[in-house]
Amino acid sequence: MLFQPAIIALLLAAGLGVVALGGAAPFAWQILRRWNLASGSEGQLTMERRTYLFSSLVALVLGVQLAALLLFVFNADRMSEMFVGAMCAVGTLQVNAWGFPALVAQIAVFFAASQWLLINHLDNQARDYPLVRLKYALLLLLVPLLALSFGLQLAYFKGLRADVITSCCGSLFSGESRGISGEMAGADPRLAMGLYFGSLGLAVAALGSYVLRPAPGRGNGLLAGLASGLVFPAALTGIISFLSLYIYEHPHHHCPFCILKPEYGYRGYALYLPLFLGCAAGLGVGVLQLFRRRPSLAALVPPLAQRLAWVALLALVLFLGLSAGMVWQSNLILLEH
Repeated sequence: MLFQPAIIALLLAAGLGVVALGGAAPFAWQILRRWNLASGSEGQLTMERRTYLFSSLVALVLGVQLAALLLFVFNADRMSEMFVGAMCAVGTLQVNAWGFPALVAQIAVFFAASQWLLINHLDNQARDYPLVRLKYALLLLLVPLLALSFGLQLAYFKGLRADVITSCCGSLFSGESRGISGEMAGADPRLAMGLYFGSLGLAVAALGSYVLRPAPGRGNGLLAGLASGLVFPAALTGIISFLSLYIYEHPHHHCPFCILKPEYGYRGYALYLPLFLGCAAGLGVGVLQLFRRRPSLAALVPPLAQRLAWVALLALVLFLGLSAGMVWQSNLILLEH
């Protein structure tokens, strides 16, 4: 199955990414040891010229990784029809032990890449490149993360066998199953709803506050970033514990992947795309606050963070509106008044 077009694309993207970032690692180490903007030496000038090349290369690699997450999930859902017992992406990911770890690693790469791209963009706007050491130190941390993601994907795709009978989503996302998926599926609906809409409300309020008052030195930017980060686990728990039930109009179907299917109007994509975008942009608002006191960045951080806050705010409001509408339009009565 390694010769499926989507699998080839994913492995090429991850493998070439590891090669590119690994090739950039010696230069990153050189930056950490020798970067001195006040120096006019030939070595310093050479490093300054090369930073444009390496930053563009890394940005391209990480930009591809942002799209790779969507392709990974889409491919897992599409391949479910090839395996006996699979109803959706869950069955595909459970064909062997590497499926879900590969997905988790790809999600981690998505958020790490999004924040590196943000820091790189901010650094390129400043006249003295104050974050160059930081972003190349982070690059050295991204290399093993991307290598881990590639290794897990390779092990997963190599281990796919059409003659394997896999498990359906009902065995994983049920109150009786063990592990975190069972805990999320078995969570009390009222508590899950409170965390779900409460975390979204907090994030929307914090982001709205920052949009209105993005002045440097205020703590509302850090609050917006923290609240946006908390939305992600709360949203996933809410989708599994109660929102999926309203979408399927079934009191025991908790799968967060079946909502990606055409019979449910691809509503999963409508939910997950703004969720990931909103959380990544909201986290970026918080990350930018860490640099607001740097002299050359003081005037750059507020407008950039405000634009990100607008993106995060609109994305999370869209996510909130869609999920509330799905609950409202459902014929399922989950909670008795």
